[in-house]
This record gives sequence, C-alpha cells and structure tokens, in this order.
Amino acid sequence: MDDRVREHARTLVDWSARIEAGDDVVVQVEEGAHDLGVAVAEALGERGANLLSTYRSDELARAYLRAHDGEFEANPDYELALYERADSVLILSGTNNTAGTADVAGEQRQAYSKARREIREARLDTDWVSTQHPTRAMAQQAGMAYEAYRDFVYDATLRDWEALAEEQAQLKEILDDGAEVRLVADGTDLTLSIEGRTAVNSAASVAYDSHNLPSGEVFTAPEATEGVVTFDVPMTIQGRRVRDAELTFEDGAVTDFAAAQGEAVLEDVLNTDDGARRLGELGVGMNRGVDRVTDNILFDEKMGGTVHLALGRAYDACLPEGESGNESAIHVDLITTMDEGSRLEVDGEAVQEDGRFRWE
Repeated sequence: MDDRVREHARTLVDWSARIEAGDDVVVQVEEGAHDLGVAVAEALGERGANLLSTYRSDELARAYLRAHDGEFEANPDYELALYERADSVLILSGTNNTAGTADVAGEQRQAYSKARREIREARLDTDWVSTQHPTRAMAQQAGMAYEAYRDFVYDATLRDWEALAEEQAQLKEILDDGAEVRLVADGTDLTLSIEGRTAVNSAASVAYDSHNLPSGEVFTAPEATEGVVTFDVPMTIQGRRVRDAELTFEDGAVTDFAAAQGEAVLEDVLNTDDGARRLGELGVGMNRGVDRVTDNILFDEKMGGTVHLALGRAYDACLPEGESGNESAIHVDLITTMDEGSRLEVDGEAVQEDGRFRWE
C-alpha cells in the first residue's frame, strides 16, 4: 500500500473527524476505495473506536432505483437508527464509473431523495467527513494519467491544515462582519445578503464545522440573491455533464436558467422542491493545492480563484441559533472562475480582484 494512503487515513481520523476511543463510527466505503477503507479501519482500531462499515456503489444504486416503482418508504427506521446512534460517519468515495447512474430518471432520484430527508438530516447531525480515494475512473474524468492524478489528490489532501486555517480566518472575519457580497466576473453580476450569518472556516476538520477532506474554503449561507451568474467550470451532476450554466435570480429565487450542455439536468435539480431554486451556500475556494479542474466537486469547489454557489439546503453552522435557513432535499454546487477582470466585494470593498486576495 502507498504510504500516502495510511497518511490520508490518519489525517481523516485524527485531524478531520477527531475520533476518540469508544466512538461509534460508520464508514461508508465506495467500490474503488477499498485500500483507504482498510487503512481507516486500522486507524480506528488503534484508537479503540467502534467500526461499522457499509458498501457504496453506483451500480447498486442504479439497479435499485431503476427497478423500484418510485413509491419509496419514508425514512425507514432501521436506516434512520443507524445514523441517530452514530457519533461519526466517514464517507470514502472512490467510484469505478463516474457515469454509473446517468440513466436513472430525474423523477426517480427526486422521489428517493425526498423519502430520505430525515435520514440525511440525522447523518448531517453526526461528526461526518467526506473524502476521496483516487481511482482510475476519476483520473480519466480529470483527463489525467492515474499516477499523476494520485499525486494531485494527495497534494490537495495532505496539507498543513493549521496554516491554511489561519489564512482562511482572515476571510471568515470579513464575511462575519459583512452585510452584502457582490460577485462580478464574465457573465456574472450578483449580489447576496449575508447580514447576520456566520462564515465557516472550512479547514478539513469538524472542529471548524468543516466536513470535507480535502477542504480549503470559507462558506456562508446567503439570502436575498439578485442578479445573474454564469458557471463556467464544467461538471458532472447526477452522472450527466453540465457546462456554462446560467441562473437569473429575482427576490432570492431562480426565475430563469440556461446551459450550453445539460440543461435538462439543471431543470431536474431546480424542480426538486421550492428550496432548490434558492441558494444554500456561497463558498470561496482557497486551496492552492487544487490547481486544476478535475470534474470532481470535492476538489474543484476548493480551488483557489473560484467561487461556488449551492442550490438547495443551507448548513446550520452558518445560521444564527434558532433561525432556519433554506430547506431542500438537495445541495448542488456550481462553480464560477474568478480570474482576470473579476471582483469579490464585501460591502462595496474589494476583497479579491483578478482571483487574488488583497493579502496574497
């Protein structure tokens, strides 16, 4: 086993999830992440945690969703109890086919997602962390040789997270004190209210209310969105390609949309429920170890010089105590590049221009 796999596992268990002896841990292992699963199991054993592992596969999901009549039982007790009892959930992604569910009907996906809302909320109430093991399918999707892709993944993942947390704290302070964000870029002029919201310094640890490894972003929950935004970073959503998506917002909701490719996918997402037409997240990428687009949202949304906006559910960590944010069965991120000619303003003051922060 590559030594970096074990280092990845130790970073996940120690820094990211902060696992302690006696913790009840669910580890979801996708088909291509077996080696990382073994390394994580070893690390959990060393720490005296309790392990329950589950198997994830797009082929399994496809077979089930296509065969089902669509009348899904809402939040089955046995599955709900698993996450209600867990202290942590570690999600080890590593697909062998990035388009494994591409031919599952959008209506079927929506029905299943709605039927699992309470289960999803129970999982999100744990100290959950999602990470990615490099696979040949992901390398192919990124347009990279497998060996080069492995290097990319570990350069983005095995970082000095404490140092990055200190840098990101500067942007968190600005957003916490701010009331309005304006994004200006090619095809984009968008304003978002962030007054009273809390920004998360997402430094790849639950100690920072951060649940991705790698991470490297600062995000918050916007409202009162107005204007137009173009997402120029291509990506795969629900197994289908989406390119150059454009959304128009009025009174906080999407009133018009278009895409050069994958417009039907975008329509499926927006029609999930009422909350799917509103934003749940404004995120600013700050991980310079992610230096190229790989068609993988876990990495691409963290790339320095990008901003991502998520349709759907807002994260509670960004909201004042007792206040509800945007609710939806989905949380779908879309990314725009902040390069030459772009500006990220907070209360009229430029914090980032041409993709570089004022302190860089």
